[in-house]
Amino acid sequence: MSATPITVKLNEANDFLKDNPDIQFVDLLIADMNGVVRGKRIERASLHKVYAKGINLPASIFALDINGSTVESTGLGLDIGDADRVCLPIPGTLCNEPWQKRPTAQLLMTMHELDGKPFFADPREVLRQIISKFDDLGLTICAAFELEFYLIDQENVNGRPQPPRSPLSGKRPISTQVYLIDDLDEYADCLQDILEAAKEQDLPADAIVKESAPAQFEVNLHHVQDALKACDYALLLKRLIKNVAYDHEMDSTFMAKPYPKQAGNGLHVHISLLDKKTGKNIFTSDDPENHPVLRHAIGGILETMPASMAFLCPNVNSYRRFGAQFYVPNAPSWALDNRTVAVRVPNDSPDAMRIEHRVAGADANPYLMMSSILAGIHHGLTNKIEPGEPIEGNSYEQLEQSLPNNLRDALRELDESDVMNKYISPDYIDIFVACKEAELEEFETTISDLEYNWYLHTV
Repeated sequence: MSATPITVKLNEANDFLKDNPDIQFVDLLIADMNGVVRGKRIERASLHKVYAKGINLPASIFALDINGSTVESTGLGLDIGDADRVCLPIPGTLCNEPWQKRPTAQLLMTMHELDGKPFFADPREVLRQIISKFDDLGLTICAAFELEFYLIDQENVNGRPQPPRSPLSGKRPISTQVYLIDDLDEYADCLQDILEAAKEQDLPADAIVKESAPAQFEVNLHHVQDALKACDYALLLKRLIKNVAYDHEMDSTFMAKPYPKQAGNGLHVHISLLDKKTGKNIFTSDDPENHPVLRHAIGGILETMPASMAFLCPNVNSYRRFGAQFYVPNAPSWALDNRTVAVRVPNDSPDAMRIEHRVAGADANPYLMMSSILAGIHHGLTNKIEPGEPIEGNSYEQLEQSLPNNLRDALRELDESDVMNKYISPDYIDIFVACKEAELEEFETTISDLEYNWYLHTV
């Protein structure tokens, strides 16, 4: 007799607890709309119950703004009595938290209706629905993220961030030299601990590079043949970096644009598609510019990019990141091995042919970001959308800004997009737009320091 799903899950818990007898607590994690990790902490003895029955959390966890307040216009709060749903473990995500002083583990969860059906407002479920469309085409999604972040001092100056003092020299960095090895040495202990902690958690982080601003770095995740898992890794890596930085008496930020005159934090993703029967990359070609499948995938991404912007750049601050000098494309464009475009096709090897999407900020929810990109790819493949000719040279000198350059316009594009409403539940889009419009309203009614400096004594 084959094992039941519950037995398999309980075996995972049993094996983990047996191998980790010192574990005292387990953090149960679930990512909200903003990619903020929420959940509960339980004692070791309760883990079996979680695997057997899950835990209850209110559906309103997916109607929270960036400050953690429920946006009632979503209909997921008081309108339904702030009712609970059940959150169940995601197999294979139980692991140690190496930064904790008291031995603690973590387990990623996903929300379901009380009858067991996946809950539509969980961003992970939004992505799963789109992945199923690729399953129907006999395709597996292979994906890998590149995540940029700043290390910052734990003490701000008038509420503004500043680079942390180097543990090596005691100085605050001022270098903007990309790929500089010496800057890696300045924070070597923290950066090495990030990679070692990732290894302990089975997160495939295989490299850290210095980026083009003081104490800015990028972590590369190795590709995996599972889009959901790739997003899980990106989400958990952000949490890991924050906590390891704390251990080194530093902070970190994934804010899209923390410094006005420095580069912002991006979240690039590499995507290829594999034929389920043969395992071969369907983008493989010696002539990628004229390969129909690759062209159609890119065509769909470019056509849907304006409507995707609210998912790629979901916050007010997200749009401050754009600018030619910071390699952030502001128009739909593509090219071979060209970092000035929105969609780059690395052409180092025909077998490794893939799409690199370069628009999103590190503040994006990876599940929603991936959902919007895959929606574009599927739309392009099934409708044979042509992308036009690839850009040669500097795209910023050839194309004018045409993507939404503020959150309000981006939300309008998303809300009015027939394609996005086809791939992503209109009910979910309504919730997302309601939350972000609530944030916008608060932002736009707040009087800034600059306004006081300009107008208080001059008009």
